[in-house]
Amino acid sequence: MDIIIKKITKNDLENFWNVAYKDKNAEWTKFNGPYFKDKLPERDEFINGYASKKQLNNNMYKAIWYNDKIVGSVSAYYEDGNLKRWLDVGICIYDQNNWHQGIGQIALSMWINEMFELTDLPHIGLTTWSGNKSMMHLANKIGLNKEAEIPKVRYWQNEYWNSVKYGILRSDWKALNRGR
Repeated sequence: MDIIIKKITKNDLENFWNVAYKDKNAEWTKFNGPYFKDKLPERDEFINGYASKKQLNNNMYKAIWYNDKIVGSVSAYYEDGNLKRWLDVGICIYDQNNWHQGIGQIALSMWINEMFELTDLPHIGLTTWSGNKSMMHLANKIGLNKEAEIPKVRYWQNEYWNSVKYGILRSDWKALNRGR
């Protein structure tokens, strides 16, 4: 499987928008924190404004390329803001035709490796919600530990869902990946 993660360049912006944001009702939007009700950016807003602030040439946000096509993104952010001691990562594969094919497993593992190389942090986390069964499965599959489940704090479609936190220590990640 030819999977790479790399920074989004100005030349990638239109293609990235078409893959990620063109379809306002894309299936991925039902699982990637839908309770926040984030609005997907319009094309011009993304290409001329939004992307340059958040996604363009950013070490903490990269595109996932599969067989020379953008299929998703990985991200990282500091839960504790400017203290920069508590890092969470995320992943999104946009087209559901690319789900359940191992792309996310490889890309997220690569991303965690890269984040451990980029930082000196002893722990990396991932937060999802109980409605995203695929993300919980992915976290378990790559060796992340379920560290917390906060009940009934995500409200979506007239129902409360749990926030679920996964993570791994640097030492455990290294030991886990020695055998791979």
